[in-house]
Amino acid sequence: MRKRIFPIPDREEILTGRPLRTMAKIGGPAVVSSLLFTLYNLADAFWIGRLPTDQAGSVMAGIQISWPFVWFIISFVAGFGGAAVSALVAQYIGANRHQEARFAFNQLITLSAFASVILGVVGFFLAPVILKLLIQEPQVAHEASLYLSVIFLGLPTMVFPGLFYHAYSATGDTVTPLLVNIVGVLINVTLDPFLILGWGPFPQMGILGAAYATVIAQSAAMIIFLLLFLKGNGLLRIDRPALRLRWEWMTKAMKIGLPAGIGQSTVAFGFVVLMWVIGRLDNAEAALAGYGIADRIFGIMFIVTNSMCIGLTTMIGQALGAGLQDRARELMRKGLAAMFVILIFEASFLWLIRVSLVSTFMPGNTAVIHAGSRFLELFALGMPFLGAFFIAESVYRGSGHNVPPMILGVARLWLLRIPLAYVFAFILKMGSDGVWIGMSASNVISGLAAFGLLSSRSWLRSVVEPEDKEASASW
Repeated sequence: MRKRIFPIPDREEILTGRPLRTMAKIGGPAVVSSLLFTLYNLADAFWIGRLPTDQAGSVMAGIQISWPFVWFIISFVAGFGGAAVSALVAQYIGANRHQEARFAFNQLITLSAFASVILGVVGFFLAPVILKLLIQEPQVAHEASLYLSVIFLGLPTMVFPGLFYHAYSATGDTVTPLLVNIVGVLINVTLDPFLILGWGPFPQMGILGAAYATVIAQSAAMIIFLLLFLKGNGLLRIDRPALRLRWEWMTKAMKIGLPAGIGQSTVAFGFVVLMWVIGRLDNAEAALAGYGIADRIFGIMFIVTNSMCIGLTTMIGQALGAGLQDRARELMRKGLAAMFVILIFEASFLWLIRVSLVSTFMPGNTAVIHAGSRFLELFALGMPFLGAFFIAESVYRGSGHNVPPMILGVARLWLLRIPLAYVFAFILKMGSDGVWIGMSASNVISGLAAFGLLSSRSWLRSVVEPEDKEASASW
């Protein structure tokens, strides 16, 4: 038999295999998948940086100020669906109850379909109003409005690939979503220069080109996922009768997913407010553009840690579903130690090459380069403390107990990051440096608080009920 580049661990290996090695098996394909996702974000930034100088800054700032608003609109359904499918599918598979895992998956597909259409319409009409409050630069607001109009009309294409990714990951299979993502990224990266810069027969569309490329690529990924689930070769498949909502299952899903949805949407709205804070700086356009580039660089730096978190969530969920609490504790401890070491190394490397990194994406724009590299310099100081925060989110997500990380995530942004950024920037008159210092300080404090969550035993309870064979037969 031909050996796989990325072997998919089975249930037995997830429950009994070496923790970090198995975590790497699940997270390995996720590393490549995240790298590809980051690649097409970077492709947008790269090609936008090749627009005329007087246009590039406002376009980059427009995309950067748009994404927190997009995240706010989709984060409730994405957080709800992703948290519920991760916990329920992983724990039912850990308990060796595949039929119930499939049923939960189908219920969440229906819910996500309704929610994404409704939220897309709401976002389309609200975007112009909100943008007027967020940014004082008319050109930046105009570019962001163009971008958001396309993204919100294609919102289901942004929601479903994420839901399907979490579903596959909960089974331990991160290879299939990787292959689907490769197709989406190739489409996006190929279309970017043609639509943004007007290569070949296409007109130069700037920010609209970036939006169209994103929606087209996400649509392709969504269609491929749907075809795979309709074919149903793996543990999960689309069953038409199971797509009809059952209120008893919705109650279960709400209990698990609602805190995550509320937490993510509240945090997302906090980032909208943070964009308002940055938009009030004297150098708002350069700060937003520099932050946008730096944010994409962090997307690369966090690929390994985010992928480790995907593996940890799957393994925690399946361990608790199988009733293996000692195994779950071992996974948490070893994951935390590995995360801390990785982030120390990444922060040190990033600090050393910060200026050359930002210069790659905005050559010759000294204001943007200074703002972006300064953000990287100050934010890197608090990066290692994010390890405990990331691990706490993953552990509680896998266990299905999402209230504690919801509280911590909301507090990190609303009680720490935004107030600190505002105080340092405007009251202490430190400008954009003050915003970056406030963001870094919030990571340090919330990371320390996350250690307390991890020391608690509240996450060591499964959320799946004992098997009811009579009820299962009716599904």
